[in-house]
Amino acid sequence: MEMTMCFPLLLLICSLSTAQLQTESDNEIIPHGKQTESQGREPTNVSDHQQTCTQDINAVLREMSAALAEQRVEMRHLQRENEAQTAKLELQKTEVDKLKQQLKAQAAELTDTRARTDVTENQVEALKRDNEVKQVAFSTCLLASGHGTIGPFNTHTPLVFRYVVTNIGNAYNPSTGFFIAPVRGAYHFEFYIGAHGHPSHPSGAVLVKNGEHIFIAYERQTSGFSKSANGVTLLLEVGDVVFLRLWVNSTIYDNGNHHSTFSGNLLFTM
Repeated sequence: MEMTMCFPLLLLICSLSTAQLQTESDNEIIPHGKQTESQGREPTNVSDHQQTCTQDINAVLREMSAALAEQRVEMRHLQRENEAQTAKLELQKTEVDKLKQQLKAQAAELTDTRARTDVTENQVEALKRDNEVKQVAFSTCLLASGHGTIGPFNTHTPLVFRYVVTNIGNAYNPSTGFFIAPVRGAYHFEFYIGAHGHPSHPSGAVLVKNGEHIFIAYERQTSGFSKSANGVTLLLEVGDVVFLRLWVNSTIYDNGNHHSTFSGNLLFTM
């Protein structure tokens, strides 16, 4: 840039110098005797000065050409560096995009793994619960201690078997006498009724499912000691209630020998 500005200035200086020399040459007083001699040769000062200016201009032009060539080389070098940097940035961007895609894929895989883990854990818990509810069985006796006769009553009366021998799964409630099905399946029940014979009062109890009389164990004996029994397999839904009712005007007896019992167990789920 500096070379470009110096070139016109140099031309201006050379022109001014040439004009000044020409003026001085014109104004110079030449003696009469030497006038003819002076006319016989051309002035050399102006010509020499112009030649010097031309040489200076050529030198400046050479320097400018060299500087321009150097600048072109430098510009090409900078352009190549810029292209290399651009290519490098594009490559880095591509790599970043690939890393983002990999991270997304890993995140999706992690989410899927967590989902599968949750499903597996839920399945394990379900299997545990299913295995627990498959283990259902109970066996009870009428009296928790001592001996005694219950009844007769003028209506069907629920029986509560107080003495619990086995209650796997806790489906039987010794406070109410109710068995509540924890899972849908086939259940088998058995009940035994013991009583002293009486001329007016038989012994008997009926198995009830959700308020419906199913099977009865009944014995009418005027003296001695009698026992009756029955059993049934029922398909129960979750929450179905099974219990025993003392038959109307009947009696039931129990003591430490556990004559009167009520038992049940889950055969299989459905």
